[in-house]
Amino acid sequence: MNLFQKSIQKDLLRNFGGATVILFTIVMTIMLIRILGQASKGKVDPSEVILLIGLNGIGNAGPILTLSLFVSVVYTFSRMYLDSEMVIWFSSGVSLTKFLKPLFYFSWPIVLTIAILALFAWPWSNEQTQYLKDNFEKRSDIERVSPGQFQESKSKQMVFFIEKKQKSDDEASSVFISNIDAHLETITTAKAGSIEWLNKDKFLALSQGQQTVIDHQTGEVRSTEFNQFKYWLDPTSRQVLSGMQSQMLGTAELFKSKDRINQGELFWRIGLFIAAINLALLAVQIASVNPRIGRSYSLGMALLCFVGYYNMLTIGKRLIADGTVTFGGMMLIVHGTSTLIVLIWYLHTEFNLHWRRLIPSK
Repeated sequence: MNLFQKSIQKDLLRNFGGATVILFTIVMTIMLIRILGQASKGKVDPSEVILLIGLNGIGNAGPILTLSLFVSVVYTFSRMYLDSEMVIWFSSGVSLTKFLKPLFYFSWPIVLTIAILALFAWPWSNEQTQYLKDNFEKRSDIERVSPGQFQESKSKQMVFFIEKKQKSDDEASSVFISNIDAHLETITTAKAGSIEWLNKDKFLALSQGQQTVIDHQTGEVRSTEFNQFKYWLDPTSRQVLSGMQSQMLGTAELFKSKDRINQGELFWRIGLFIAAINLALLAVQIASVNPRIGRSYSLGMALLCFVGYYNMLTIGKRLIADGTVTFGGMMLIVHGTSTLIVLIWYLHTEFNLHWRRLIPSK
């Protein structure tokens, strides 16, 4: 490797590492806030927050690396323009297309990683995340209750409240249960409660409590004290991974499927690493800036291009799922157009092509 390639790849590697760390920190912070919010609402297990953050980080690593590669290329070449290094290279007879070779050697491992993440890691992380959420929802009602918080049962008819749990998750003290069935409201309080199994049915065994039944039609109120009372809990009929969505299906299954939703998901996965290639090539051209404007212009344009390209992937996925556009047609519209723009831009730079030259002179 000569000095030319080594100097460029060294700058690219340093900028890529910095951009990746910054973007991952931002994304992981946003994920942490979102998952903690879900945990506070009882949608995910608080003890699995770190695991869920890791799974979400793996699933979103593809777009993050794509943006990091794009930003690092723009930042590296814009610095070379501002420091007049590009002028020196151009004066030495090095054309802009000669920079594509060191860019290729630097970016191909990253593009390969993005492809692996999009095709394999993305569905795996989505499947594992959904598995954890469904497994958490599959617990018994008393297990889902957090001390000091009101929790609605899976049947949506009962509300539980406990003051504190014992060492076992199936035992609690100071239990409050409110059950509404049609016009009857039943309020049950007990000093202690625990989970018991009778045959294949699950019951909540309460001890030393009181039950009040209110008939909202007649206004009648009945109150009963008890030493032992058993509440039948709704059987857990939900199955783990209740529905295999397209984001959880393996890439091989998406290739075999003719379903429009699955075709849209396949378009997004394949399009992610194709976008990484097109954006890396486009970044070299975007980096060419006027020194009077500064580096902020090229970085702003880079961010605008990435947002536009990434949104086109999302829009294309939706249009394919709706049946508005075919898979091949959307690939041609999004990636074909982007590749054509990059190709024309490089031809213009290399051979100084301009549309005015196509007009015959008088």
